Order: sequence, then structure tokens, then C-alpha cells
Amino acid sequence: MRTSPSSAETRSSLKFLSPFLFFFVLFLLFPIFYSLYLSFFDASEGFGLSNLKWVGFSNYVQILGFHFQDGSIKLNDPAFWWSLVVTALYGGISIPLGIFASLGLALLLHNKLFGKNFFRSAFFLPNILDMLVVATIWASIYAPQYGFLAVLTKNFLGENQFFFKEGMLANPYTALPAVILAMVLKGAGFGMVLFLAALQNIPDSVYEAADIDGASKFQQFWLITLPLLRPIIFFMFITGIIGSLNAFSEIYAMTSGGPQIVLGEETLGSTTVSGFYLYQQFESGQYGYAAAISYVLLMVTVILTWIQQRFFPAESH
Repeated sequence: MRTSPSSAETRSSLKFLSPFLFFFVLFLLFPIFYSLYLSFFDASEGFGLSNLKWVGFSNYVQILGFHFQDGSIKLNDPAFWWSLVVTALYGGISIPLGIFASLGLALLLHNKLFGKNFFRSAFFLPNILDMLVVATIWASIYAPQYGFLAVLTKNFLGENQFFFKEGMLANPYTALPAVILAMVLKGAGFGMVLFLAALQNIPDSVYEAADIDGASKFQQFWLITLPLLRPIIFFMFITGIIGSLNAFSEIYAMTSGGPQIVLGEETLGSTTVSGFYLYQQFESGQYGYAAAISYVLLMVTVILTWIQQRFFPAESH
């Protein structure tokens, strides 16, 4: 029986793909399904996976549920919901700032600026550095007494400087903005490259026609440039949401989830984003609970992405 050329080509392609498929199944697909399986177990009796006990949906009920106490509604896990609030603040501030910074750099470096290639490389350079390295450097900059900001403000404002005296990362009200500033500056170069590529694909004839029609520079930007950059903005928004939900390295290196802040009866970390809270559960041996949190965060990501695509599409139809 003769095989068709397409079947032979398929088998040949699968042979070349088989090494990749093996590692994909072993290191990506299997952990995904195993973590889902693990989310239905509890490991509170010990740190080993051999102590797992089937609990069904109890982990999800503990994460998302609530109970009544003293005539009021209490969340089963207020620390998780607080981590979502911190994550929302982190993403709600860092995503628009990141888009604005990237677009501003792209517009500046899209012009005939002297040394623009040097500046493009310089602004992109922090993006290729490891997140942990960048976060450690910024932690040193923010350090009290001997950090760059502390020394700078001491020279200009004297010993009675504002919050730089104790360090921005030690203040519960400035720690998260300090982390956001560091991450926006790190990622601005990547967004700049995306916007530059999109700007270079806009024909000059479009702007020439707008000039003939009497459109000002602001009108050209608002009515021509910005709509044509919408797919890039949409991409950065979606990846920003995912990045905010997965934020860990910068929090681990710069604040370790602190400093602590008291809200009601709870003592919570002012920079404990959801990704770091998941790590804390895993580190304490709550493997099933941590796995359940990861799937709750996955559903949050899917819902937010669907809302964005449904109500704020990248392109108007």
C-alpha cells in the first residue's frame, strides 16, 4: 500500500519534532495536569508529597469562600483577596505607565535625533537583564542611609529628608510605587521597540494628506498615529495583565512582600501580589493550596482577557 506524499511529509515532520514534543510533555504539559490534580489534595500534615490527603474542592472553597462570624461576613482567606487588590494596584498603575513611557520614547526616537541608535540601544538594554538582577540593583538604589536616593536627598534636603531616610521600600505607602517605577523603567525599552516598528510601518503619505487637509500635529497623533498603534497597545495591555498576575522576582528581591500594614484585624504585606502569595503557600508546604491558587489566577487571567477582547478590541470592526 502506497502512502501519500502528505502522510510521508507528516511522519518526517513528527520525527524532527519528537525531541521538542518529549520535553514539552515532560516539563510543561505534565506539570500543568499534575498541578490540577494536586489542587484537590491537602498537605498540611507534612511537607512531603507522600502526606497528601484528598480534600476535593476544599482548597477552592477556602480561597474563594466566606463564612459568618459575629453577625458579619468574613472571608475564608482575606490574605488572598488582599493579594488580588495589591495585584490590581500593581497592574493598574504599571500597565498605563509602561505604555505611556514606551510610546513616549518611541515618538522621541522616531524623529531624526542625533545619536538615536545609541539611545535606542541604551533604553532597550535593561530589558535583556534578568529581573532578579534589576530588582537587586534597584533595592540598592532605594536602600536607606547609603542608597543612591538617600545620599542624593541627604545632600539636597539635609538629614531631615522625607521618607528616603528609612528607604522607600521600608514604607508601606511607598514600597509598591517604588517597585512599579523600577519595573516600568526596565520594561519601557521593549515596548519602545514594538512602537517603533509600528511607527515605521505607517506611510508618510498619510501624514502628508493630513497636512494638506490642515490637521495639526496633535490631531495627526490622535486621529492617525494612535488608532494605528492600537494592536500594539492591546498586546502590551494583555501581556501586562499576565505579567502582573505572575509578578514574583521583583517582589522577592526588593520587598519580600512587606512592609506589613494593618487593615482591620489582619496584618498584611503591602506589596504581597498574588504571585508572591502563591509562592508563600508553596514555601510553607501547602502544595495543594498553592496549586489551587494558580488555577484561580488562571481563571482571573482568562476572564480579564475575554473582557478586554469583548469590550475593548484591538481593531474596530
